[in-house]
Amino acid sequence: MIQKIGLTLLVTISPISELRGGIPLGILHYGLNPLLTFFMAIVANALLFFPIFLVLGLFYDKLLSRLQIFNRYLDIVRRRGSPKVAKYGFLGLTLLVAVPLPITGVYTASILSWLLGISWRRAFPAIGLGVVVAGIIVLLITLGIAGRW
Repeated sequence: MIQKIGLTLLVTISPISELRGGIPLGILHYGLNPLLTFFMAIVANALLFFPIFLVLGLFYDKLLSRLQIFNRYLDIVRRRGSPKVAKYGFLGLTLLVAVPLPITGVYTASILSWLLGISWRRAFPAIGLGVVVAGIIVLLITLGIAGRW
């Protein structure tokens, strides 16, 4: 059981899948309790914000700015996300996380909020709300697939 939870959490905190992969894995593959999996994924995914925001603040100038692949990713994030956040503010950042699609989620929203100079006190509630909405969407789809309506 602990191994199943650990692997589910590992998928949940990975940059590619986040909770979009963790919730279905925990419920459909490992047979974990849907509510346990949901809450576990929400907390783990939302708390990713803090290390991402902290690492960017501490290491971007000295280390990360030298990585071309990272700078290309930052340019993509800035180009795609800046207009939405500038136009919609809190809601724009929330929607960036809430829509469970590839290249949306906590990693992208945390990086974008850092790039735009949004304080963590303003960014975290928006990102956290987006995580909850995305988690609900993924949970409902997963339960529908599992036939547990």
